[in-house]
Amino acid sequence: MRLFIDTADARPFIKWVGGKTQLLSEVKSSLPRDFAVRENVTYVEPFVGGGAVMFWILQAYPNIERAIINDINEELICTYHVIKEEVEGLIAALATLQNEYIPLKADARKDYFMGKRARFNTKQTDPVETAALFIFLNRTCFNGLYRVNSKGEFNVPHGKYANPRICDAENLRACSAVLQRVEILCGDFAQTGQYAGPDTLYYFDPPYKPITESSSFTSYAKGGFDDAEQIRLRDFCDRIAAAGSIFVASNSDPRDVNPEENFFDNIYQNFFIKRVSAARMINSDASGRGAISELMISNVVNA
Repeated sequence: MRLFIDTADARPFIKWVGGKTQLLSEVKSSLPRDFAVRENVTYVEPFVGGGAVMFWILQAYPNIERAIINDINEELICTYHVIKEEVEGLIAALATLQNEYIPLKADARKDYFMGKRARFNTKQTDPVETAALFIFLNRTCFNGLYRVNSKGEFNVPHGKYANPRICDAENLRACSAVLQRVEILCGDFAQTGQYAGPDTLYYFDPPYKPITESSSFTSYAKGGFDDAEQIRLRDFCDRIAAAGSIFVASNSDPRDVNPEENFFDNIYQNFFIKRVSAARMINSDASGRGAISELMISNVVNA
């Protein structure tokens, strides 16, 4: 018999560019007013990333009976599987990494990081080691970025955190408990179309459209996510909406830089668009950090 684990405080186990923790209230306000009392609800998140919305919504709405998450990032999805199925082995591996890394001086830390990055990029590690290295690199690399080169190799440099929390055993166990309710997929977002129907809620947090040359952090997979992919996602939203699903999608607001840029306003003209304020969390220039506008797009009338 599995012991009860309190999931009330389960939160993302990694830092993730564009993570939605700060915008959960906006996501909530975009849901149908009667969402909390609907029955037999299925929740689908085709670009799960760090999972901020998924962990929040599954704890806030017990009426969600089924949840499906997906991402094209194989190492990320491997990590979700390991947290769900082998969390104690992962905790032990992370504790070892933490105990080896934290006592080191700056130069030795960088060497250790580079060694683990090279090991990760061999793609010859078993699932538990892959997940442990994924979390370790996320916690110790520059700004928690996940970026790959044209060969699909993780290439973010070492960060300079004084005391990174590499092994958060309590949160990993809470995340594992939440994930017992979740089906985990890996691949293109379009494969989640099989779950579309009147009782399904989709939340989309795709790689954002870059609004400046320095804001392109979309290379989380080899293929990238260009304007053609954004339009393909819009077409997918058309299809699931026609099937009766409700959806909420987030994206960047090009009008932040060019007031005449109407890319999303044009392609989502048949849906509702709301502009919300968000903090720019990652920018190499401190002057470029601060409040920006983001888009919340949905087919919900009260959004």
